[in-house]
Amino acid sequence: MHLISIDDLSTAEIDNLFALSDGFLEIASRPIKKVPTLRGRTVINVFLEASTRTQSSFELAGKRLSADVINIKGSSSSVSKGESLKDTILTLESYRPDIIVMRHPQVGASRMATRYTNASVVNAGDGTGEHPTQCLLDLYSLRRVYGDLQGLKVAIVGDILRSRVARSDLFGFRKMGIDVRLVGPPTLIPPGIEYWDVPIHHDLSALEDVDVIYLLRMQLERAKGKVPPVPSLREYSRVWGLSPYKVKPGQRVMHPGPVNRGVELSADLVDDDRSLILHQVESGLAVRMAILYQCLAGSLTDEPGA
Repeated sequence: MHLISIDDLSTAEIDNLFALSDGFLEIASRPIKKVPTLRGRTVINVFLEASTRTQSSFELAGKRLSADVINIKGSSSSVSKGESLKDTILTLESYRPDIIVMRHPQVGASRMATRYTNASVVNAGDGTGEHPTQCLLDLYSLRRVYGDLQGLKVAIVGDILRSRVARSDLFGFRKMGIDVRLVGPPTLIPPGIEYWDVPIHHDLSALEDVDVIYLLRMQLERAKGKVPPVPSLREYSRVWGLSPYKVKPGQRVMHPGPVNRGVELSADLVDDDRSLILHQVESGLAVRMAILYQCLAGSLTDEPGA
């Protein structure tokens, strides 16, 4: 089993992952937070783009399942010496890994990797393409808070143009019956958006009736050598930044991290009770444990938590 896009999963498969995640979430509350489920298996995390949350989450998920975990980062890999992605994957395949978790700056890199390995490949973010495990942890976090997802209203706000999270969340949220709208300045809305068949708004008044406001990080590192999409971060924060007084009673706030405090949301909102940011991180570990397990479920006899 590979997980390259959120579209690779049916609603039934997503529900099954969440049922597994419930069990793995319980493991995190135990004094000894480790089970032998993937003992003897090898997980290689190949992160050729900067990451803290996703990389550490997958590493901890593998270790809590008793897998042998190897971490490879771009700065310490042969890619920095000019090695191609194909040769990198072929080299890793020689070690006979069971799962390769990969983050890469180019769209489609994870799908390409599936051609050169017998291991299960999990896309941990490919450029501005997709980030399916972030979508799954976001859905799981919402399910833990709201229960039934059908009819929930979510506004995804900010740098939609360069956000892989926005793409995966849009597709995954709608798959699970969530009402999604995109909100942001015209310069941060991708061309061809009309083919996504999703409501687009260019004003924060679109947040009035939503249950959840999902804020995206301004990804200025992807704008190198290009005309900046906004005049300045200060101007963006003034017009589009969210603070507690802009959040209606009952609304919740989400963010994929890392948070630019004072840009897309104020520092006090990050730490507010209405913020689900740390809740997402907690959900992410359980979901990624479930994903690693499910990738190999066809050849495993142990049950989760055995």
